Amino acid sequence: MRSHDYGRDVLAGPKRRGTVPEVPAEVGVVVEDPASGFCGAVVRTEPGTVVLEDRHGNHRVFPLAAAGFLLDGQPVTLVRPPAGAPPAHTRSASGSVRVNGLRARVARDSRIWVEGRHDAELVERVWGHDLRVEGVVVEPLDGVDMLAERVAAFGPSPARRLGVLVDHLVGGSKESLLASAVRHEDVLITGHPYVDIWQAVRPAAVGIQAWPRIPRGVAWKEGICQALGWGEPAEGWRRVLAGVSGYRDLETPLIGAVERLIDFVTEHG
Repeated sequence: MRSHDYGRDVLAGPKRRGTVPEVPAEVGVVVEDPASGFCGAVVRTEPGTVVLEDRHGNHRVFPLAAAGFLLDGQPVTLVRPPAGAPPAHTRSASGSVRVNGLRARVARDSRIWVEGRHDAELVERVWGHDLRVEGVVVEPLDGVDMLAERVAAFGPSPARRLGVLVDHLVGGSKESLLASAVRHEDVLITGHPYVDIWQAVRPAAVGIQAWPRIPRGVAWKEGICQALGWGEPAEGWRRVLAGVSGYRDLETPLIGAVERLIDFVTEHG
């Protein structure tokens, strides 16, 4: 997890302790230590300390009752929660620490682009919680044929990064050729080897042994639905999406690609 917008400079001058609000260090509360840049969710408190976990699972221990954290961009003092607070944290669909009582942060200028609506819905299903914590918007492109032109119009910069998730990103594919035409240090294009985002869902999650092989010249989604007796592609997609409850239902290449994109567009936040 990462923090919200800093707001004004917290190092601009000393603050009196009494002006800094106290916040119970309840499990799931996301704060940032501005001195080290470490941002994470509270996973537990110990005598005199609080343990934070970032979105990569790294833990770090900080002193309690120290007025030095940022919450929603504002300085706070973490204090021991009252008796009866939840003893353990829960996980989001992506495996990250779930932030209880989440209020989505203001959207960053950086973006993640995906090829189509199905890609966007699948990313939302698994990483939606993380994206709201990070303030990242995912936008469908309706294909990557005009990718270079779209990137140029977007105007990437260090404060306006762009991540692009591409289907069938393998050597010699049309998609890989289009991606290779984009060269910018503030743009990361990555993807998965599957013909379509459907195929990045593990077969067992949708109750089949394997994804059928579709002959060349047959539209992939229509061929899949015909082979499996799923009706029209809209009905087939509903089946696929309903079978996904978390990252364990996805193939590893897709998981890694999305995680890299989230890291890339937020690491300068």
